[in-house]
Amino acid sequence: MAKSEKIFHCNECGAEYPKWLGKCEDCGQWNSIVEDTRVNGASISEKFDLEFQNLSFFQEKIDRRLSDIGEFDRVLGGGAVPGSVVLIGGDPGIGKSTLLLQVSAALSQDYSCVYISGEESAEQICMRAERLEAANSDVKLACETNVGLIIKSLGNDVDFLVVDSIQTLRSSFVDSIPGTVSQVRTCAYELINFAKTTGATVFLVGHVTKDGAIAGPKVLEHMVDTVLYFEGERGNAYRILRSVKNRYGPCDELGIFEMRQEGLVSVQNPSVLFLTQRDNDVPGTVVFSGIEGSRPMLVEAQALVSKSYFTSPRRTVVGWDLNRLFTILAVLESKCRISFSDRDVYLSIAGGLKISEPACDLAAALSLLSARSGHAIARETCAFGEIGLTGEIRSVSRCSERVKEAEKLGFKNIILPHSNKFPSVSSSGINLMAVKTLMDAIATLGISQRHE
Repeated sequence: MAKSEKIFHCNECGAEYPKWLGKCEDCGQWNSIVEDTRVNGASISEKFDLEFQNLSFFQEKIDRRLSDIGEFDRVLGGGAVPGSVVLIGGDPGIGKSTLLLQVSAALSQDYSCVYISGEESAEQICMRAERLEAANSDVKLACETNVGLIIKSLGNDVDFLVVDSIQTLRSSFVDSIPGTVSQVRTCAYELINFAKTTGATVFLVGHVTKDGAIAGPKVLEHMVDTVLYFEGERGNAYRILRSVKNRYGPCDELGIFEMRQEGLVSVQNPSVLFLTQRDNDVPGTVVFSGIEGSRPMLVEAQALVSKSYFTSPRRTVVGWDLNRLFTILAVLESKCRISFSDRDVYLSIAGGLKISEPACDLAAALSLLSARSGHAIARETCAFGEIGLTGEIRSVSRCSERVKEAEKLGFKNIILPHSNKFPSVSSSGINLMAVKTLMDAIATLGISQRHE
């Protein structure tokens, strides 16, 4: 027979303890540890024999379900997979509910879609649907928080289920308020079991903490098949849907939307979005040809260097890693003899995009040098390459795609690592300037190295 045992877990971080404690040792919160009951599995004598299958047992190709919202389907890896569970997190008011309502309306043309809300009333959702021109869709709407009642009412005829949000659901098997670790974990397990047994695709909306992580136990992200983050600046009309986990597709894919009065609209050419429109060459700006997910994308690195009046000069970064900036400044001073010790340095990636790949090092370094010397780099020039601690320019992956994207948008000069130029990259329409070291890049562009 199954046996139960008492355990204690923290409502804030989900850490488990064999006995009650006043303070959680993992997150440091007081009075957050509550009692729970865990049911162990059956004994060995009660288990049935496992049925093993070969890897070739399931040879049928999975038919993905497309929503015709291109950027959303791209992030999922080419459409939604039947029986999968997708968790979408983001800041309040960023547009999670708007996106999923648009997706539900688009999918309802060919599939059965149900939208469950635990936060808003039916009138509020209908008002939003009217603004999004989705009021006449076949989406079925209900406002409920009891997960058992929701699953019982759905049956087996649902293709898509949207739950907004997982933190508002409650299960009658757990004696705690909605949003606690035990409630979130139990409700998520029941919805995942529903998806796997019926083949329905389930979308879960998740709240985020002040640090930007999805609220609730970390095990929630391990339980679901796909984790997406919806990002964007409050004053910016553009939104970025980023995949950080995907069992059925790439886990670093990116989708870009524009928030308009009629809802979220897919951005077809994001490279144009992240490039500023200038008539003249301006010091401190260099275009970087990067890779986001499965596609190349051009963004602009902007730098500002000014004389510092503080004992410790300021170092400010937007959209890039601050530690990478420290490394680049150290290489410039050590290998190129260009000092920034008496200068405030500001570096930003235009458009609100966050860049994490090291191939942006060369563009960032050149923008800093351009801002430091006042030497403007031509608008028709872009750069990519990783900078090593010895000042060498290291090769990067998918170089041909970066070059083709730059050529498509009219760039004439591309600065790239010497090891990437031959023989894999060749183009007759642009000038490929291969460099081995950061000093070579400075000499190629003719940037002054004098100290002001």
